[in-house]
Amino acid sequence: MPHLLGADSVHLTLGTRTLLDGVSLGVDDGQRIGVVGPNGAGKSTLLRVLSGRQAPDSGRVTRAGGTRIALLDQRDELMAGTVLEAVHGDADPHEWASDHRIRSVHAGLLADVALDVPLAELSGGQRRRVALAALLVRDDEVLVLDEPTNHLDVEGVAWLASYLVDRYARGGGALVVVTHDRWFLDAVCTRTWEVHDGVVDQYEGGYAAYVLARAERDQQAATVETKRQNLMRKELAWLRRGAPARTSKPKFRIDAASALIADEPPPRDSLALARTATARLGKDVLDLEDVTFTLPDGRVLLDDVTWRLGPGDRYGVVGVNGAGKTTLLRLLSGRATPTSGRVKRGKTVRVAELRQDVEDLDELAGLNVVEAVEREKRTVVVGGKELTAAQLVERLGFTRERARTLVRELSGGERRRLQLLRLLVAEPNVLLLDEPTNDLDTDTLAAVEDLLDGWPGTLIVVSHDRYLLERVCDRQVALLGDGLLRDLPGGVEEYLELRRAALTASGAGSTSAVGTAAAASAAAGAPAAGTPATASGPSPAEVRTARKEVQRIERRLQRISALEADLHTRMAAQATDHQAVTALDAELRALAAEREELELAWLEAAETAG
Repeated sequence: MPHLLGADSVHLTLGTRTLLDGVSLGVDDGQRIGVVGPNGAGKSTLLRVLSGRQAPDSGRVTRAGGTRIALLDQRDELMAGTVLEAVHGDADPHEWASDHRIRSVHAGLLADVALDVPLAELSGGQRRRVALAALLVRDDEVLVLDEPTNHLDVEGVAWLASYLVDRYARGGGALVVVTHDRWFLDAVCTRTWEVHDGVVDQYEGGYAAYVLARAERDQQAATVETKRQNLMRKELAWLRRGAPARTSKPKFRIDAASALIADEPPPRDSLALARTATARLGKDVLDLEDVTFTLPDGRVLLDDVTWRLGPGDRYGVVGVNGAGKTTLLRLLSGRATPTSGRVKRGKTVRVAELRQDVEDLDELAGLNVVEAVEREKRTVVVGGKELTAAQLVERLGFTRERARTLVRELSGGERRRLQLLRLLVAEPNVLLLDEPTNDLDTDTLAAVEDLLDGWPGTLIVVSHDRYLLERVCDRQVALLGDGLLRDLPGGVEEYLELRRAALTASGAGSTSAVGTAAAASAAAGAPAAGTPATASGPSPAEVRTARKEVQRIERRLQRISALEADLHTRMAAQATDHQAVTALDAELRALAAEREELELAWLEAAETAG
């Protein structure tokens, strides 16, 4: 494929930190590249260097003759003029109105924005969508996007993914995108770049392929490291056999042992979101009973909603922007009062709410990270051990240097992590999370999901990140803009189908159309939120058979896990025997294929078993 853009031995240092250290890479026509890495590793800097916005200290950025590059930066730069001027400049309407691709961009991003509205009157999210639309209507060969999914709801993210895949499906340019949205990375990208420690590792495939490839690479590195450690121990034992003997030993052996010791690789930054204690939760948790919530302008966000939350319930909440998702959390936390109806709380309920913004940390701006945590609690029990605030923040990814950093000097991702940490040390039993993925990198998100997997309390998550929702929540509900809270047995995909049906029926992206689709679905007999479906299900005999099948599959999966662990141990022990390693690897692949088939069978059986 034709080469469009490249970096050759690029080096860049900001302050005392080296963000890019001799980085060389290329972008070819038809590639869709996702960029991941820890917060602060240099992802946005890499995009600015590639797009020509920032010059490297050394090395060079090359582009094929005539290649045009468009960059969506994280900073909002659109303030003057109208939406129409920002998107189309002074072009005549007839030049773009007949273009199907441009009309699609208008429908996907600007359906709720009038073209003659001044940019200064728009919200931050609307300005962000206008800036994205202004790039998508152009014909640049390389499109560089920094967090394009910010301020997009689930529906908007799905539209953008579909648009980008269609636009770059057969070449005609290339895409480079930084995002924390793992579903988006899998849906769009064909390659993944991981930025860390001044270097860029390159992987084939989207996020899932990247995670698998990185795990395999780490496993190989661990095998090599085990061999190196064994050799190092042997060399150290040899050196310690006494001074008289050492004088007669060849100098090159001493140099080799010293090189082994000096070559000890530094550990990668790790993030251990430990499971903290949780206060006991009784039978009664939170109930919304006939709740109506009306805004001062008369708009009804919730209309006679009843929703009962029990201990251990795990709900994801999706919906159109402005439908009342954050208001719903405010009602559950007690920060808002319903216009009518009531919110009933159990006696043992201890609610913690992670808000969408990080302004709640402003009052702690003069404290460092440890002091901010100590404001909540000085010690906390984790895994049966008592940890001080200083020990806990270090385990949750703050180095000793960053743990003493003032809150006002933290990055967005660090502030988000501190918010979550302060919530957890208070030992709540109900967690309300409003867009928890904002500003977090993919490794931190994986750690957060690992924490939430084991969360024993009640969990309510509002998010546009469907990867997170499908991973940590058992059920999804939707606010479709008609004041009703709808159950989604089919998850996020069912929500998108409802939205598509509503838009098709109305021919426009109005909220009223969504209400019409929801009403039609309700009239068709769809269950209300929290109410089981009444459709006829499997017979008792089929349920019993399915449950036995689930148990059988689970036993076999446990056996496969044990066999895989044994094979990995044998591969490490025979790492120098290429023939043996090849045979063991074939066995591993066969087990992986069997596991995949069993997991699909388990899903089918579990659905029948209930």
